[in-house]
Amino acid sequence: MSFSSDIKNELVAVSGDACCELAQAYGMAEFGRAFSASAVSLQTENKAVAERYAELLFTVCGVTAPVETPPTGKSGLYTVSVSAEDRRRVLSRFGHGGNEVALRLNRANLDCDACAAAFLRGVFLVCGAVTNPQVDYHLEFSVPHFNLSRDLIALLGEQGLAAKIVRRKGNYIVYFKESEQIEDCLTGIGAMNASLELMNVKIVKSIRNNVNRAANCETANLDKTLVASLPQIEAVRKIERAMGLDALPEDLRELCRLRVENPDYSLRELGEALEPKISRSGVNHRLQRVLEIAESL
Repeated sequence: MSFSSDIKNELVAVSGDACCELAQAYGMAEFGRAFSASAVSLQTENKAVAERYAELLFTVCGVTAPVETPPTGKSGLYTVSVSAEDRRRVLSRFGHGGNEVALRLNRANLDCDACAAAFLRGVFLVCGAVTNPQVDYHLEFSVPHFNLSRDLIALLGEQGLAAKIVRRKGNYIVYFKESEQIEDCLTGIGAMNASLELMNVKIVKSIRNNVNRAANCETANLDKTLVASLPQIEAVRKIERAMGLDALPEDLRELCRLRVENPDYSLRELGEALEPKISRSGVNHRLQRVLEIAESL
């Protein structure tokens, strides 16, 4: 089951006051497959969404619209269609004549402060989708009518959500790509569990990225240390072949042994391994003396 399906299954269980139920029914009807005098219908892959639409049509409009299921054993779409004799009742209930040149949002169906969220919940149920946050951050509404898409953007803006729009395959895609906007949208329409899951994914990603950055930084530092140690080790080998390490002063002899045995040690680590310990700059000074001796041979 997809992340979007999980969200929709969560949303169909959300209910509200009578005015909010009307607002949600309106969102599902107007943004469904058809909403005109010639057809009022909805198609969805989610059985629970189809059943919720049929339930709201009966509760709000007094209309019985059966849920048509795909053939047994086959995947497909669940369809809810309002009969010809009931279409006028549904359209009239939401303040539409059914013959509008351009379908627009009738704000008379948004009565109380919570109705906008209920309406958006209905819209998401029929034309919304969210990408799995493990993969990407993306929430969208696929709207077939331009003016209706602009009305949706305006309503989202009133909820503090700055949506963008793009044309895709004949539809107008109203979308968010910022994770915070997606969280706020999901929370606003009642998908609290989905919003919390998205937040948890973000936290895990952030921790993982921080660990990776730290590991990459440590690896880079180790690479630098190894690159710097190579000429120092080569200098020690040269002295050993030419005159033997015993010819060196004791302080240099001990440091040469440590450098050869520990090519990955930083200057600080070399200094702490000496007895007595010396500073990083002290180690660097002694190694410079080793390099000068090797160069003079």
